[in-house]
Parts: sequence; structure tokens; C-alpha cells
Amino acid sequence: MGNGTSIGRVRGLGSAHNGAHHWLIIRYTAIGSLLLTVWFGVSLFLLPNFSYEAVREWIVRPIPATALALFVLINIWHARLGVQVVLEDYVHEDANKFASIVALNLITFAAAAFGLFCVVRLALGAA
Repeated sequence: MGNGTSIGRVRGLGSAHNGAHHWLIIRYTAIGSLLLTVWFGVSLFLLPNFSYEAVREWIVRPIPATALALFVLINIWHARLGVQVVLEDYVHEDANKFASIVALNLITFAAAAFGLFCVVRLALGAA
């Protein structure tokens, strides 16, 4: 008694009540990553050569610089979500899990900041 009917248990989102949201975010970042990776590959293919000058001339334009910044952010976010799932599944002690997720957040924040710094530096012509 007290557990409700079978259909009532099925309608719930699970014990954490947010699994569907996390799953959707992973799928959305995967789609964004796929689209931006195709854009990046096609853009590089259309360059006349891969010299520093040619790539810099391409990246100083606003649309490629913005898309490249999104490319960096979406791939780092997607990787962070995937590693978080692995940590939640395979690190069983609460203190270790907490420390691992804090370290993951710090590393991904640093990676995103560094990637955006590099894109902005190239796009603004400081390099």
C-alpha cells in the first residue's frame, strides 16, 4: 500500500525527478555539436589554404567568429554532461562524487574560458 497504481509509478520521472531534462539537454547539445561540426568542416574545406593569414582572414568576420565561439561552448558543455553521467554512475561514495563533479565543473569552466579567449583574441586581431 502507499505506492500507488502501476500507471502512477510509470508516469513519474524517476527517483531524481529530472532525468528527462538531462537527457534532452544531452540530445540538444549533440544536435548543436553535429551542426556546428559540419559547418566548421565545410568552412575549412572552402578556405583557399590553411595558412595563418587565410584562417585569420576567415575568423575576423563576425559570423565565423560567433559560430566558432558557439562551437567551442557547445562541445565543452556536451562533454561536461557526458562526463557527469559517467561520474554519477561509477563514483559511489558521496564525498568523492561531490569532489569529482566540482573538479569537472572547474575544468570545463576553465576550458570554456580559454577557448573563448582564443577565439576573441583571433577575431579581434590581437594575435
